[in-house]
Amino acid sequence: MSQKEEFFEYINAGYKTKGDYIELGAAMLGEETITNAIVKIPLKTLNRHGLIAGATGTGKTKTLQVFAENLSEKGIPVLLMDIKGDLSGLAKASPGHPKIDERHEKIGFPFNAKKFPVEILSISEQDGTKMRATVSEFGPVLLSRILDLTETQAGILAIIFKYCDDNKYPLLDLKDFKKVLQFITQEGKEEIQNEYGRISTSSTGAILRKIIEIEQQGGDLFFGERSFDVKDLTRIDENGRGVISILRLTDIQDKPKLFSTFMLQLLAEVYETFPEQGDSGSPELIIFIDEAHLVFEEASKALLNQIESIVKLIRSKGIGLYFVTQNPKDVPEDILAQLGLKVQHALRAFTAKDRKAIKLAAENYPSSEYYDTKEVLTQLGIGEAFVSVLNEKGIPTPLARTMLRAPMSRMDILTEQELHTVIHDSRLLHKYNQDLDRESAYEMLNNKIEKINLAEKEAIRAAAEKKEQEKLEREETKITGRRTSSRTSTRMNPLVKVLTSATFIRAFFGILKKVIK
Repeated sequence: MSQKEEFFEYINAGYKTKGDYIELGAAMLGEETITNAIVKIPLKTLNRHGLIAGATGTGKTKTLQVFAENLSEKGIPVLLMDIKGDLSGLAKASPGHPKIDERHEKIGFPFNAKKFPVEILSISEQDGTKMRATVSEFGPVLLSRILDLTETQAGILAIIFKYCDDNKYPLLDLKDFKKVLQFITQEGKEEIQNEYGRISTSSTGAILRKIIEIEQQGGDLFFGERSFDVKDLTRIDENGRGVISILRLTDIQDKPKLFSTFMLQLLAEVYETFPEQGDSGSPELIIFIDEAHLVFEEASKALLNQIESIVKLIRSKGIGLYFVTQNPKDVPEDILAQLGLKVQHALRAFTAKDRKAIKLAAENYPSSEYYDTKEVLTQLGIGEAFVSVLNEKGIPTPLARTMLRAPMSRMDILTEQELHTVIHDSRLLHKYNQDLDRESAYEMLNNKIEKINLAEKEAIRAAAEKKEQEKLEREETKITGRRTSSRTSTRMNPLVKVLTSATFIRAFFGILKKVIK
Protein backbone atom coordinates (compact mmCIF):
# COMPACT_ATOMS: atom_id res chain seq x y z
CA MET A 1 0.00 0.00 0.00
CA SER A 2 1.36 3.41 -1.00
CA GLN A 3 1.83 6.26 1.46
CA LYS A 4 -1.09 8.05 -0.19
CA GLU A 5 -3.36 5.02 0.28
CA GLU A 6 -2.19 4.59 3.88
CA PHE A 7 -2.93 8.25 4.55
CA PHE A 8 -6.39 7.91 2.99
CA GLU A 9 -7.18 4.99 5.30
CA TYR A 10 -5.68 6.85 8.25
CA ILE A 11 -7.90 9.91 7.73
CA ASN A 12 -11.10 7.99 6.92
CA ALA A 13 -10.65 5.79 9.98
CA GLY A 14 -9.93 8.79 12.22
CA TYR A 15 -12.91 10.83 11.01
CA LYS A 16 -15.37 7.98 10.73
CA THR A 17 -18.63 8.71 12.53
CA LYS A 18 -21.86 6.77 13.02
CA GLY A 19 -24.02 9.79 13.80
CA ASP A 20 -24.79 12.93 11.82
CA TYR A 21 -21.93 15.27 10.98
CA ILE A 22 -20.82 18.31 9.00
CA GLU A 23 -18.08 18.23 6.38
CA LEU A 24 -15.26 20.79 6.44
CA GLY A 25 -13.21 19.64 3.47
CA ALA A 26 -10.64 17.04 2.40
CA ALA A 27 -7.30 16.13 4.01
CA MET A 28 -4.03 16.98 2.27
CA LEU A 29 -0.77 15.06 2.13
CA GLY A 30 1.92 17.60 1.48
CA GLU A 31 0.56 19.94 -1.17
CA GLU A 32 -1.78 17.31 -2.65
CA THR A 33 -5.46 17.12 -1.72
CA ILE A 34 -6.58 13.53 -1.17
CA THR A 35 -9.99 13.38 -2.84
CA ASN A 36 -12.76 12.00 -0.63
CA ALA A 37 -10.53 11.90 2.48
CA ILE A 38 -13.26 13.95 4.13
CA VAL A 39 -12.70 15.75 7.42
CA LYS A 40 -15.95 15.47 9.38
CA ILE A 41 -17.19 16.87 12.68
CA PRO A 42 -19.81 14.81 14.58
CA LEU A 43 -22.78 16.94 15.63
CA LYS A 44 -22.64 15.12 18.95
CA THR A 45 -19.35 16.81 19.93
CA LEU A 46 -20.00 20.31 18.65
CA ASN A 47 -20.94 21.51 22.15
CA ARG A 48 -17.34 20.76 23.28
CA HIS A 49 -16.37 24.24 22.07
CA GLY A 50 -13.65 25.19 19.61
CA LEU A 51 -11.01 27.56 18.29
CA ILE A 52 -10.50 29.03 14.82
CA ALA A 53 -7.13 30.79 14.64
CA GLY A 54 -4.79 32.19 12.02
CA ALA A 55 -3.06 35.30 10.74
CA THR A 56 -4.97 38.06 8.97
CA GLY A 57 -5.98 37.10 5.43
CA THR A 58 -5.63 33.33 5.82
CA GLY A 59 -9.35 32.53 5.59
CA LYS A 60 -10.68 32.48 9.17
CA THR A 61 -13.84 34.40 8.26
CA LYS A 62 -14.67 32.09 5.36
CA THR A 63 -14.14 29.08 7.63
CA LEU A 64 -16.56 30.63 10.10
CA GLN A 65 -18.99 31.13 7.19
CA VAL A 66 -18.66 27.47 6.17
CA PHE A 67 -19.36 26.38 9.74
CA ALA A 68 -22.45 28.59 9.98
CA GLU A 69 -23.86 27.33 6.66
CA ASN A 70 -23.40 23.64 7.46
CA LEU A 71 -24.81 24.02 10.96
CA SER A 72 -27.85 25.86 9.62
CA GLU A 73 -28.47 23.07 7.10
CA LYS A 74 -28.45 20.58 9.96
CA GLY A 75 -31.14 22.58 11.77
CA ILE A 76 -28.70 24.08 14.31
CA PRO A 77 -29.12 27.83 15.02
CA VAL A 78 -25.97 29.97 15.03
CA LEU A 79 -24.97 33.32 16.55
CA LEU A 80 -22.08 35.13 14.86
CA MET A 81 -20.22 38.14 16.29
CA ASP A 82 -19.53 40.20 13.15
CA ILE A 83 -16.85 42.66 14.24
CA LYS A 84 -15.32 43.20 10.79
CA GLY A 85 -18.70 43.53 9.06
CA ASP A 86 -18.11 40.85 6.41
CA LEU A 87 -20.63 38.12 7.26
CA SER A 88 -23.88 39.57 5.93
CA GLY A 89 -23.34 37.77 2.60
CA LEU A 90 -24.78 34.63 4.23
CA ALA A 91 -28.20 35.99 3.30
CA LYS A 92 -27.45 35.68 -0.45
CA ALA A 93 -26.35 32.74 -2.59
CA SER A 94 -22.81 32.65 -3.95
CA PRO A 95 -22.52 33.79 -7.60
CA GLY A 96 -20.01 30.96 -8.09
CA HIS A 97 -16.50 31.09 -9.56
CA PRO A 98 -14.24 28.74 -11.57
CA LYS A 99 -11.76 28.62 -8.66
CA ILE A 100 -14.55 27.43 -6.35
CA ASP A 101 -15.42 24.64 -8.81
CA GLU A 102 -11.75 23.69 -9.03
CA ARG A 103 -11.42 23.54 -5.24
CA HIS A 104 -14.49 21.33 -4.84
CA GLU A 105 -13.34 19.00 -7.59
CA LYS A 106 -10.15 18.42 -5.57
CA ILE A 107 -12.13 17.88 -2.37
CA GLY A 108 -14.44 15.35 -3.99
CA PHE A 109 -17.97 16.74 -3.73
CA PRO A 110 -19.95 19.27 -5.80
CA PHE A 111 -20.51 22.92 -4.99
CA ASN A 112 -24.09 24.10 -4.42
CA ALA A 113 -24.77 27.83 -4.13
CA LYS A 114 -27.36 28.67 -1.46
CA LYS A 115 -28.62 31.50 0.70
CA PHE A 116 -29.45 31.07 4.36
CA PRO A 117 -31.99 32.46 6.84
CA VAL A 118 -30.34 35.44 8.49
CA GLU A 119 -31.31 37.74 11.38
CA ILE A 120 -29.34 41.00 11.76
CA LEU A 121 -28.86 42.06 15.40
CA SER A 122 -27.34 45.16 17.03
CA ILE A 123 -26.35 46.42 20.48
CA SER A 124 -25.38 49.89 19.24
CA GLU A 125 -26.68 52.60 16.95
CA GLN A 126 -26.31 50.35 13.90
CA ASP A 127 -29.51 49.11 12.24
CA GLY A 128 -30.79 45.73 13.27
CA THR A 129 -32.93 44.01 15.88
CA LYS A 130 -31.85 45.45 19.23
CA MET A 131 -30.36 43.18 21.88
CA ARG A 132 -30.83 44.79 25.29
CA ALA A 133 -30.64 43.71 28.91
CA THR A 134 -31.70 45.44 32.12
CA VAL A 135 -29.34 46.22 34.98
CA SER A 136 -31.46 43.98 37.23
CA GLU A 137 -30.82 41.01 34.94
CA PHE A 138 -27.09 41.35 35.51
CA GLY A 139 -27.44 41.09 39.28
CA PRO A 140 -24.89 42.35 41.82
CA VAL A 141 -22.36 39.51 41.46
CA LEU A 142 -22.02 39.59 37.67
CA LEU A 143 -22.04 43.39 37.53
CA SER A 144 -19.36 43.56 40.24
CA ARG A 145 -17.09 41.30 38.22
CA ILE A 146 -17.67 43.22 35.01
CA LEU A 147 -16.87 46.51 36.77
CA ASP A 148 -13.89 44.92 38.56
CA LEU A 149 -15.04 46.21 41.96
CA THR A 150 -13.23 45.77 45.25
CA GLU A 151 -14.81 43.68 47.99
CA THR A 152 -16.12 46.82 49.71
CA GLN A 153 -17.53 48.25 46.48
CA ALA A 154 -19.14 44.90 45.63
CA GLY A 155 -20.81 44.97 49.06
CA ILE A 156 -22.25 48.40 48.35
CA LEU A 157 -23.52 47.18 44.97
CA ALA A 158 -25.28 44.32 46.75
CA ILE A 159 -26.90 46.84 49.12
CA ILE A 160 -28.11 48.90 46.15
CA PHE A 161 -29.79 45.87 44.56
CA LYS A 162 -31.28 44.85 47.94
CA TYR A 163 -32.61 48.36 48.58
CA CYS A 164 -34.22 48.48 45.13
CA ASP A 165 -35.73 45.02 45.58
CA ASP A 166 -37.11 45.91 49.03
CA ASN A 167 -38.68 49.13 47.76
CA LYS A 168 -39.82 47.83 44.34
CA TYR A 169 -37.58 50.20 42.38
CA PRO A 170 -36.89 48.54 38.97
CA LEU A 171 -33.27 48.92 37.80
CA LEU A 172 -33.67 48.97 34.04
CA ASP A 173 -31.01 51.22 32.55
CA LEU A 174 -27.88 53.13 33.57
CA LYS A 175 -29.76 56.30 34.49
CA ASP A 176 -31.71 54.23 37.04
CA PHE A 177 -28.49 52.95 38.56
CA LYS A 178 -26.87 56.39 38.65
CA LYS A 179 -29.97 57.89 40.28
CA VAL A 180 -29.87 55.26 43.05
CA LEU A 181 -26.17 55.98 43.63
CA GLN A 182 -26.97 59.69 43.92
CA PHE A 183 -29.90 59.08 46.26
CA ILE A 184 -28.11 56.83 48.75
CA THR A 185 -25.30 59.36 49.15
CA GLN A 186 -27.50 62.46 49.36
CA GLU A 187 -31.24 62.60 50.06
CA GLY A 188 -31.52 58.97 51.21
CA LYS A 189 -28.24 58.76 53.10
CA GLU A 190 -29.89 58.66 56.52
CA GLU A 191 -32.51 56.13 55.39
CA ILE A 192 -29.87 53.79 53.95
CA GLN A 193 -27.66 54.15 57.01
CA ASN A 194 -30.53 53.29 59.38
CA GLU A 195 -31.61 50.21 57.39
CA TYR A 196 -28.44 48.84 55.81
CA GLY A 197 -25.47 50.51 57.46
CA ARG A 198 -23.10 53.30 56.58
CA ILE A 199 -21.98 53.68 52.96
CA SER A 200 -18.73 55.38 51.96
CA THR A 201 -19.17 58.20 49.45
CA SER A 202 -15.68 57.53 48.08
CA SER A 203 -16.75 53.95 47.21
CA THR A 204 -19.97 55.06 45.54
CA GLY A 205 -17.93 57.62 43.60
CA ALA A 206 -15.60 54.87 42.35
CA ILE A 207 -18.58 52.75 41.26
CA LEU A 208 -20.09 55.72 39.44
CA ARG A 209 -16.87 56.34 37.51
CA LYS A 210 -16.83 52.72 36.28
CA ILE A 211 -20.49 52.94 35.26
CA ILE A 212 -19.72 56.12 33.31
CA GLU A 213 -16.86 54.30 31.54
CA ILE A 214 -19.31 51.70 30.20
CA GLU A 215 -21.83 54.42 29.39
CA GLN A 216 -19.28 56.31 27.31
CA GLN A 217 -18.64 53.18 25.26
CA GLY A 218 -22.34 52.94 24.37
CA GLY A 219 -23.70 51.04 27.35
CA ASP A 220 -26.66 53.40 27.58
CA LEU A 221 -27.95 51.79 24.34
CA PHE A 222 -27.41 48.24 25.56
CA PHE A 223 -28.93 48.56 29.05
CA GLY A 224 -32.70 48.92 29.03
CA GLU A 225 -35.90 47.42 27.75
CA ARG A 226 -37.18 45.46 25.98
CA SER A 227 -34.89 42.66 27.18
CA PHE A 228 -33.84 40.24 24.47
CA ASP A 229 -35.09 36.70 25.00
CA VAL A 230 -32.14 34.38 24.25
CA LYS A 231 -34.58 31.69 23.14
CA ASP A 232 -35.09 33.82 20.02
CA LEU A 233 -31.54 32.80 19.06
CA THR A 234 -32.70 29.21 18.58
CA ARG A 235 -35.29 29.67 15.85
CA ILE A 236 -35.74 27.26 12.95
CA ASP A 237 -37.13 28.47 9.62
CA GLU A 238 -39.98 26.90 7.66
CA ASN A 239 -37.49 24.67 5.78
CA GLY A 240 -36.03 23.21 8.96
CA ARG A 241 -32.80 25.23 8.79
CA GLY A 242 -31.34 26.95 11.82
CA VAL A 243 -31.53 30.74 11.71
CA ILE A 244 -28.10 32.44 11.55
CA SER A 245 -28.16 35.50 13.82
CA ILE A 246 -25.46 38.03 12.89
CA LEU A 247 -24.63 40.58 15.56
CA ARG A 248 -23.18 43.72 13.96
CA LEU A 249 -20.26 44.98 16.05
CA THR A 250 -18.20 47.01 13.61
CA ASP A 251 -18.56 50.16 15.71
CA ILE A 252 -17.37 48.69 19.01
CA GLN A 253 -13.90 47.44 18.04
CA ASP A 254 -12.42 50.18 20.22
CA LYS A 255 -14.89 49.52 23.05
CA PRO A 256 -13.69 46.26 24.63
CA LYS A 257 -15.39 47.05 27.95
CA LEU A 258 -18.81 47.12 26.31
CA PHE A 259 -18.09 44.01 24.25
CA SER A 260 -16.92 41.94 27.23
CA THR A 261 -19.89 43.24 29.28
CA PHE A 262 -22.31 42.12 26.58
CA MET A 263 -20.64 38.76 26.02
CA LEU A 264 -20.54 37.81 29.68
CA GLN A 265 -24.17 38.82 30.22
CA LEU A 266 -25.24 36.87 27.13
CA LEU A 267 -23.43 33.71 28.20
CA ALA A 268 -24.77 34.00 31.74
CA GLU A 269 -28.32 34.49 30.44
CA VAL A 270 -28.02 31.53 28.05
CA TYR A 271 -26.69 29.34 30.85
CA GLU A 272 -29.50 30.31 33.24
CA THR A 273 -32.27 30.04 30.62
CA PHE A 274 -31.54 26.81 28.76
CA PRO A 275 -32.37 23.46 30.40
CA GLU A 276 -29.86 20.67 30.89
CA GLN A 277 -29.72 18.78 27.62
CA GLY A 278 -27.48 15.83 28.35
CA ASP A 279 -26.27 13.70 25.46
CA SER A 280 -28.83 14.73 22.85
CA GLY A 281 -26.70 14.13 19.77
CA SER A 282 -27.04 17.69 18.47
CA PRO A 283 -26.32 21.12 20.00
CA GLU A 284 -29.04 23.64 20.77
CA LEU A 285 -27.02 26.69 19.70
CA ILE A 286 -23.49 27.44 18.48
CA ILE A 287 -21.95 30.86 19.26
CA PHE A 288 -18.93 32.15 17.32
CA ILE A 289 -17.00 34.96 19.02
CA ASP A 290 -14.86 36.73 16.42
CA GLU A 291 -11.87 38.83 17.53
CA ALA A 292 -12.03 36.93 20.82
CA HIS A 293 -9.09 38.87 22.28
CA LEU A 294 -11.53 41.75 22.85
CA VAL A 295 -13.28 39.63 25.47
CA PHE A 296 -10.08 38.82 27.35
CA GLU A 297 -7.61 41.66 26.93
CA GLU A 298 -9.08 43.96 29.60
CA ALA A 299 -10.75 41.30 31.71
CA SER A 300 -9.95 41.17 35.42
CA LYS A 301 -9.00 37.91 37.12
CA ALA A 302 -12.50 37.67 38.61
CA LEU A 303 -14.06 38.17 35.17
CA LEU A 304 -11.79 35.53 33.59
CA ASN A 305 -12.77 33.09 36.34
CA GLN A 306 -16.43 33.80 35.59
CA ILE A 307 -15.93 33.20 31.86
CA GLU A 308 -13.98 30.00 32.53
CA SER A 309 -16.78 28.69 34.76
CA ILE A 310 -19.40 29.43 32.12
CA VAL A 311 -17.33 27.78 29.37
CA LYS A 312 -17.00 24.63 31.49
CA LEU A 313 -20.66 24.43 32.43
CA ILE A 314 -22.55 25.76 29.41
CA ARG A 315 -21.86 22.75 27.18
CA SER A 316 -24.24 20.70 29.35
CA LYS A 317 -26.98 23.02 28.07
CA GLY A 318 -26.18 22.05 24.48
CA ILE A 319 -24.33 25.30 23.76
CA GLY A 320 -21.04 25.35 21.83
CA LEU A 321 -18.66 28.31 22.04
CA TYR A 322 -16.14 28.94 19.26
CA PHE A 323 -13.45 31.57 19.68
CA VAL A 324 -12.05 33.15 16.51
CA THR A 325 -8.73 34.98 16.86
CA GLN A 326 -5.33 35.47 15.25
CA ASN A 327 -3.28 33.40 17.67
CA PRO A 328 -4.23 30.72 20.22
CA LYS A 329 -2.30 32.66 22.86
CA ASP A 330 -5.04 35.31 22.72
CA VAL A 331 -7.22 32.86 24.66
CA PRO A 332 -6.30 32.16 28.32
CA GLU A 333 -4.79 28.70 28.82
CA ASP A 334 -7.50 27.49 31.21
CA ILE A 335 -10.15 28.30 28.61
CA LEU A 336 -8.06 27.01 25.69
CA ALA A 337 -7.88 23.67 27.47
CA GLN A 338 -11.70 23.42 27.25
CA LEU A 339 -11.77 23.74 23.45
CA GLY A 340 -12.16 20.31 21.83
CA LEU A 341 -12.16 21.43 18.17
CA LYS A 342 -9.26 23.38 16.69
CA VAL A 343 -8.96 24.84 13.20
CA GLN A 344 -5.57 26.49 12.74
CA HIS A 345 -4.92 28.59 9.65
CA ALA A 346 -1.46 29.79 8.70
CA LEU A 347 0.73 31.81 11.06
CA ARG A 348 3.42 34.17 9.83
CA ALA A 349 6.97 34.19 11.19
CA PHE A 350 8.28 37.69 10.69
CA THR A 351 10.03 38.08 14.04
CA ALA A 352 11.61 35.96 16.79
CA LYS A 353 8.44 36.55 18.82
CA ASP A 354 6.36 35.18 15.92
CA ARG A 355 8.53 32.05 15.70
CA LYS A 356 8.12 31.45 19.40
CA ALA A 357 4.33 31.86 19.07
CA ILE A 358 4.28 29.35 16.19
CA LYS A 359 6.20 26.81 18.27
CA LEU A 360 3.69 27.21 21.11
CA ALA A 361 0.74 26.98 18.70
CA ALA A 362 2.10 23.72 17.22
CA GLU A 363 2.16 22.19 20.70
CA ASN A 364 -1.63 22.62 20.93
CA TYR A 365 -2.14 19.91 18.30
CA PRO A 366 -1.66 16.13 18.31
CA SER A 367 1.65 14.96 16.90
CA SER A 368 1.52 13.41 13.41
CA GLU A 369 3.88 11.17 11.43
CA TYR A 370 2.68 12.90 8.26
CA TYR A 371 3.42 16.53 9.19
CA ASP A 372 6.07 18.68 10.76
CA THR A 373 3.38 20.82 12.38
CA LYS A 374 5.62 23.78 13.25
CA GLU A 375 6.97 23.92 9.71
CA VAL A 376 3.65 23.44 7.91
CA LEU A 377 1.93 26.15 10.00
CA THR A 378 3.86 28.79 8.05
CA GLN A 379 3.18 27.12 4.66
CA LEU A 380 -0.61 26.72 4.75
CA GLY A 381 -2.33 28.46 1.84
CA ILE A 382 -5.48 30.59 1.96
CA GLY A 383 -8.44 28.35 2.74
CA GLU A 384 -6.21 25.63 4.19
CA ALA A 385 -5.95 24.74 7.89
CA PHE A 386 -4.82 22.17 10.37
CA VAL A 387 -7.91 20.52 11.85
CA SER A 388 -8.33 18.38 14.95
CA VAL A 389 -11.77 17.57 16.35
CA LEU A 390 -13.24 15.21 18.93
CA ASN A 391 -14.78 11.99 17.68
CA GLU A 392 -18.01 10.56 19.09
CA LYS A 393 -16.10 9.07 22.02
CA GLY A 394 -14.50 12.41 22.88
CA ILE A 395 -11.06 11.37 21.58
CA PRO A 396 -9.06 13.85 19.42
CA THR A 397 -8.99 12.87 15.75
CA PRO A 398 -5.73 12.69 13.77
CA LEU A 399 -4.29 16.05 12.80
CA ALA A 400 -5.30 16.78 9.22
CA ARG A 401 -4.02 19.48 6.91
CA THR A 402 -7.34 20.32 5.27
CA MET A 403 -8.41 22.04 2.09
CA LEU A 404 -11.61 23.66 3.30
CA ARG A 405 -14.75 23.76 1.21
CA ALA A 406 -15.89 27.16 -0.12
CA PRO A 407 -18.91 28.97 1.35
CA MET A 408 -22.19 28.29 -0.45
CA SER A 409 -23.32 31.86 0.21
CA ARG A 410 -21.86 35.11 -1.02
CA MET A 411 -18.27 35.76 0.04
CA ASP A 412 -18.91 39.48 0.15
CA ILE A 413 -21.12 41.86 2.11
CA LEU A 414 -24.66 42.87 1.21
CA THR A 415 -25.37 46.21 -0.40
CA GLU A 416 -27.08 48.85 1.75
CA GLN A 417 -30.40 48.13 0.04
CA GLU A 418 -30.05 44.37 0.47
CA LEU A 419 -29.13 44.82 4.13
CA HIS A 420 -32.09 47.15 4.67
CA THR A 421 -34.42 44.54 3.17
CA VAL A 422 -33.09 41.72 5.37
CA ILE A 423 -33.39 43.85 8.51
CA HIS A 424 -36.93 45.04 7.82
CA ASP A 425 -38.16 41.58 6.83
CA SER A 426 -37.30 40.38 10.34
CA ARG A 427 -40.06 38.95 12.52
CA LEU A 428 -38.23 40.18 15.62
CA LEU A 429 -37.72 43.81 14.61
CA HIS A 430 -41.08 45.09 15.87
CA LYS A 431 -40.81 42.97 19.00
CA TYR A 432 -37.55 44.48 20.22
CA ASN A 433 -37.16 47.85 18.51
CA GLN A 434 -39.95 49.63 20.35
CA ASP A 435 -38.73 52.41 22.63
CA LEU A 436 -39.91 51.48 26.13
CA ASP A 437 -39.31 53.73 29.13
CA ARG A 438 -41.70 52.63 31.84
CA GLU A 439 -41.56 54.04 35.34
CA SER A 440 -38.49 52.73 37.10
CA ALA A 441 -36.02 53.68 39.84
CA TYR A 442 -35.14 56.97 38.13
CA GLU A 443 -38.69 58.30 38.05
CA MET A 444 -39.67 56.81 41.40
CA LEU A 445 -36.70 58.28 43.23
CA ASN A 446 -37.20 61.64 41.53
CA ASN A 447 -40.77 61.63 42.89
CA LYS A 448 -39.48 60.62 46.31
CA ILE A 449 -36.82 63.33 46.25
CA GLU A 450 -39.46 65.88 45.20
CA LYS A 451 -41.66 64.85 48.15
CA ILE A 452 -38.66 65.05 50.48
CA ASN A 453 -37.86 68.52 49.18
CA LEU A 454 -41.48 69.62 49.55
CA ALA A 455 -41.57 68.24 53.09
CA GLU A 456 -38.36 70.09 53.90
CA LYS A 457 -39.74 73.31 52.44
CA GLU A 458 -42.98 72.83 54.40
CA ALA A 459 -41.00 72.19 57.58
CA ILE A 460 -38.90 75.31 56.97
CA ARG A 461 -42.04 77.35 56.24
CA ALA A 462 -43.78 76.01 59.37
CA ALA A 463 -40.72 76.75 61.49
CA ALA A 464 -40.54 80.29 60.08
CA GLU A 465 -44.24 80.82 60.75
CA LYS A 466 -43.86 79.56 64.30
CA LYS A 467 -40.90 81.82 64.86
CA GLU A 468 -42.83 84.77 63.47
CA GLN A 469 -45.82 83.91 65.65
CA GLU A 470 -43.64 83.73 68.71
CA LYS A 471 -42.13 87.07 67.80
CA LEU A 472 -45.58 88.60 67.39
CA GLU A 473 -46.66 87.18 70.73
CA ARG A 474 -43.61 88.66 72.40
CA GLU A 475 -44.29 92.02 70.80
CA GLU A 476 -47.93 91.84 71.84
CA THR A 477 -46.90 91.02 75.40
CA LYS A 478 -44.66 94.08 75.49
CA ILE A 479 -47.41 96.30 74.09
CA THR A 480 -49.97 94.90 76.55
CA GLY A 481 -47.58 95.64 79.42
CA ARG A 482 -47.13 99.25 78.31
CA ARG A 483 -50.88 99.71 78.02
CA THR A 484 -51.43 98.37 81.53
CA SER A 485 -48.85 100.76 82.90
CA SER A 486 -50.40 103.60 80.97
CA ARG A 487 -53.90 102.85 82.31
CA THR A 488 -52.63 102.85 85.93
CA SER A 489 -51.02 106.25 85.58
CA THR A 490 -54.14 107.61 83.94
CA ARG A 491 -56.31 106.67 87.01
CA MET A 492 -53.98 108.74 89.22
CA ASN A 493 -54.11 111.83 87.03
CA PRO A 494 -57.41 113.42 88.38
CA LEU A 495 -56.08 113.53 91.96
CA VAL A 496 -52.75 114.87 90.82
CA LYS A 497 -54.49 117.45 88.74
CA VAL A 498 -56.68 118.55 91.69
CA LEU A 499 -53.79 118.73 94.15
CA THR A 500 -51.65 120.66 91.72
CA SER A 501 -54.31 123.01 90.35
CA ALA A 502 -54.02 126.82 91.08
CA THR A 503 -57.53 126.97 92.58
CA PHE A 504 -56.72 124.27 95.09
CA ILE A 505 -53.47 125.95 96.04
CA ARG A 506 -55.14 129.36 96.59
CA ALA A 507 -57.88 127.75 98.68
CA PHE A 508 -55.33 125.78 100.63
CA PHE A 509 -53.26 128.83 101.42
CA GLY A 510 -56.44 130.80 102.32
CA ILE A 511 -57.47 128.20 104.85
CA LEU A 512 -53.92 128.08 106.18
CA LYS A 513 -53.93 131.88 106.84
CA LYS A 514 -57.19 131.70 108.78
CA VAL A 515 -55.84 128.91 110.93
CA ILE A 516 -52.71 130.87 111.65
CA LYS A 517 -54.74 133.95 112.70
